[in-house]
Amino acid sequence: MPSRLGVAGLSSPGIEGSRMPLETSGASQPWRRALRMQRLAMAGLFLMNLMAVLPAILVIGMIVFRGLGGLSWNFLTTMPSQGMRAGGILPAIVGTLELVGLTTIFALPMGVLSAIYLTEYARENILTRIVRLAIVNLAGVPSVVYGLFGLGLFVVFCRFGTSLLAGALTLAIMILPVIITASEEALRSVPKSFRDVSLSLGASRWQTIRHAVLPFAIPGIMTGTILGIGRAAGETAPILFTVAAFYLPRLPKSLFDQAMVLPYHLYVISTQIPNIPETQRYGTALVLLLLVLSMNMLAVVLRARFRRKRQW
Repeated sequence: MPSRLGVAGLSSPGIEGSRMPLETSGASQPWRRALRMQRLAMAGLFLMNLMAVLPAILVIGMIVFRGLGGLSWNFLTTMPSQGMRAGGILPAIVGTLELVGLTTIFALPMGVLSAIYLTEYARENILTRIVRLAIVNLAGVPSVVYGLFGLGLFVVFCRFGTSLLAGALTLAIMILPVIITASEEALRSVPKSFRDVSLSLGASRWQTIRHAVLPFAIPGIMTGTILGIGRAAGETAPILFTVAAFYLPRLPKSLFDQAMVLPYHLYVISTQIPNIPETQRYGTALVLLLLVLSMNMLAVVLRARFRRKRQW
């Protein structure tokens, strides 16, 4: 009996030791397969991202490479001449800045106040759902439709004429859905406890929104504003009907003046003016690109600053 126990005691470790590598090898197979699939998925995602970003990098690189030689102080600060074949693009730069600034002044307050009403005051009913559905649908309307709407309402009916005011109001209506949607999401992201604590301390509904909700929603609101400004600055169809001048070698003096605008000016010199230097076309495109990027960067910096100040 002791001999059998001894034999069993001696033989058991050997049997267990012989089984361990088999069990470990079998358990490692699914793990290795999962690791292989994870690497394939990561490679696929990286490839998709590269395919999405690479065309934009190539386009920007081509514009910078071909347009950098056309940039000069004279090009940026003088009036066009010789039927836009010579001179600079100062009226188009000033007109674009004024148009985008007026668009932001009109669209931002309307968009934020509309989002505040829909989020904080409006009851959830069929009318509110219809309004939200209309806002979402308006975001997908082609820009040329907004241009025709602005032509009929502001240029003809309101008798603003082809002017900065008509163009800015048209662009403001066009980017309103983006600002309203982004502002609504930003307001909803603020915790409900902020509102409850403010109301429990005796603050009114507007005081709660003004001091306990809106400051924390500003970064999200700035995101919608960035997207809207970027779209407004690069649009051609709406301004074609409402504000853009084909050739106007002077600066606008009032809200009711026409103006040269960079997107339309780029279209004109690329399709309507023969024998124009290539550096002038790509130089104009580069200026428009830098202008839009500068506006976006300014908005991003402001958003980051507000985000650092207001954290929870």
